[in-house]
Amino acid sequence: MKIDPEEMTELMAAQATPRLDIYVGIHKALRACMSDALLSAGRMDPDDENDVAQVSQRVLALLDFCTAHLQQENQFIHTAIEARAPGGSAAVTHEHQEHEQTITELREMVAELNGRSGTARASAALDLYRRLALFVAHNFQHMHTEETALTAVLWSRYTDAELESIHQALVSSIPPDELMREVRWIVPFMNPAERTAMLSDMQDHAPAPAFAAVIDMVRPHLKDPEWLKLARSLALPPVPGLVGYQ
Repeated sequence: MKIDPEEMTELMAAQATPRLDIYVGIHKALRACMSDALLSAGRMDPDDENDVAQVSQRVLALLDFCTAHLQQENQFIHTAIEARAPGGSAAVTHEHQEHEQTITELREMVAELNGRSGTARASAALDLYRRLALFVAHNFQHMHTEETALTAVLWSRYTDAELESIHQALVSSIPPDELMREVRWIVPFMNPAERTAMLSDMQDHAPAPAFAAVIDMVRPHLKDPEWLKLARSLALPPVPGLVGYQ
């Protein structure tokens, strides 16, 4: 199946009512995590061992995030597409294979960075930054294709109830510690309505300790006005000393 991005974009725009978008939250998280790692790599001091170690861990965490996300999409999203639109995910699957190769190369570059010193380390740091920038750039384009062309394929062949079932199966497959890592990047970079929708559902269905752990994790990553909107929408207890909470 050949995907025409313009045709698919028009199909999405023609939807009379909003549909379930299974890409939007996780892709906002990936864009934020990628941008954070790239900017950190660009400002890293190669002569500062502590800084190199911290940035290396940040880049490796991003690569772990990307690897897990690729596997999730391959197993659940692409499988669903191929079931009702054979060949519909072929081009994107090929790009996933390219991304896996690049992830391996970036891991090797991080190891090389940490194995060098002096001017050789400075050169390795710049090489890593530039290669990571290309990886991020390609992923931004890749995610746009998924959010337009592949989403249109899913919408034309699945109901929202079916898509929700696929999404829940995907989420249920994620180990708890990995899920918390994803939520840390998803929630702070959603808009207020998306944030409330996600966390209100969690508030209604997750165990209270699990919900509290998520709130504690994301709170430091929200600006005070963002937190106030969220706290009001979820009827959370007031925060002592935080101006504006009523």
